[in-house]
Amino acid sequence: MSLLARFDFWGFPGPARDTTYRIIFQAETRSGKLFDVVLILAILSSVTVVMLDSVPYIAESYHQPLRIAEWIFTILFTMEYIARLWCVASKKKYALSFFGLIDLFAVIPTYLSVLIPGGEVLAVVRILRVLRVFRILKLVQYMGGADVLVATLKASRFKIVVFLITVMSIVVVVGSVIYLIEGPEHGFTSIPRGLYWSVVTLTTVGYGDVTPQTGLGQTLAAFLMIMGYALIAVPTGLFSAEFVQQNAAHRQGSNAPVQSCPGCGSLEVDPQAEYCRYCGQKLT
Repeated sequence: MSLLARFDFWGFPGPARDTTYRIIFQAETRSGKLFDVVLILAILSSVTVVMLDSVPYIAESYHQPLRIAEWIFTILFTMEYIARLWCVASKKKYALSFFGLIDLFAVIPTYLSVLIPGGEVLAVVRILRVLRVFRILKLVQYMGGADVLVATLKASRFKIVVFLITVMSIVVVVGSVIYLIEGPEHGFTSIPRGLYWSVVTLTTVGYGDVTPQTGLGQTLAAFLMIMGYALIAVPTGLFSAEFVQQNAAHRQGSNAPVQSCPGCGSLEVDPQAEYCRYCGQKLT
């Protein structure tokens, strides 16, 4: 092997790059597990700082310590992002991947708050850091269940559409009737106001900002509330029956090990996958 072959185009030794990749993306090693533990603690701590910073009296009393802590976490996450970008085979594919964008959005708001006037409003985007825990804890492998949910929704879509149309029809009819019964003198100033009350009552939320005062209106409200409980059971039954069938079909191979893409660092839960669904890189 020539001397140049031992270095990547960044000028770092190839083995160092491979070691960094194993530590960051493959947590089977002792150092990789330690890295994940430290990163989880840093993420949770940074999210705590973001939440505390949103409390007015805490932000006023501890503004400087919170600011320092935020910059420490931002610098750490920036270094981690650069390390991830460096050790993957495809820089662009990782940068444009879902978790790559999450990693980027985890650090950008702090810099924007300094560079752009009024950029502090973007600070809430930092809360997206908590999504990074999904990758670190390998929770993506459990998100395979999301495929079952999507398949269930697709299989039940026509039944759900019919159900929603029925609900909308009930809302429109009852909302119009309650407007005729109660009228503006009882707070039902328009049909849209009646529709709002109908939705709130049908879902059994009952804010109480608009209430029927007449006996007939209260009877209609009672009928609508009882109907609301009945309507909850209909989509639940439809969805549950279809979910059982889809879950049985999906169960085979659900315990397969998760693969890490060497190109963009994404996790692949499909045991039959040979290429990354995000960047097309061949899986090892």
